[in-house]
Amino acid sequence: METKQFKIAVLASTNGTDLQAIIDEMKAGQMPGIELAVVISNKKDAYALARARAQGYKTVFIDPEGKSREGFDIEMARILEEEGADLIVLVGYMRILSSEFVRKFPKKIINVHPALIPKFCGENFFGNSVHKAVLEAGEKETGMTIHYVDEGVDTGETILQKTCPVEKNDTEETLKAKVQALEKKWYPEVIRMLAALNPSSTSKST
Repeated sequence: METKQFKIAVLASTNGTDLQAIIDEMKAGQMPGIELAVVISNKKDAYALARARAQGYKTVFIDPEGKSREGFDIEMARILEEEGADLIVLVGYMRILSSEFVRKFPKKIINVHPALIPKFCGENFFGNSVHKAVLEAGEKETGMTIHYVDEGVDTGETILQKTCPVEKNDTEETLKAKVQALEKKWYPEVIRMLAALNPSSTSKST
């Protein structure tokens, strides 16, 4: 019997906190049959790259200077195809993907958003701006949404949502910590779930 590894690729622009959660579960043997093939960034100094490199994973920096969104994404798609990526995981990736790129990988790109979509999502909501908006709106709960990426911004089909309470003394930073705890717990779980659903990752006779 031969088992084909389910290969994930991570696109990251920032610190890669959720990436570390995925790596931690891999190192602990909690993601059998799943391989982190490559981490790609548009930021040369993204800590996500240093984090992955230090732990023995392949990393690629793609310089966006002088490239159109489409040109950048064509270069990235070539790398992902060379690496045989079965799933593309966005972790704090601060670029909007081109329509051509999204169409090339249907139902193969996932993202985590730090709010309960359809609330507080879209082009103007990222990072602490989301938590600030949640507090200003007087929301009683917030959370995170893991969803497929389509040609819109935060408009793809929801895979999983998890909530946490917004308390009177919460700040942008405390909300961020609560939401990140949910992301770190559930992002690896969704990857496991999608790997299990992928027919190419099941055992086959040789």
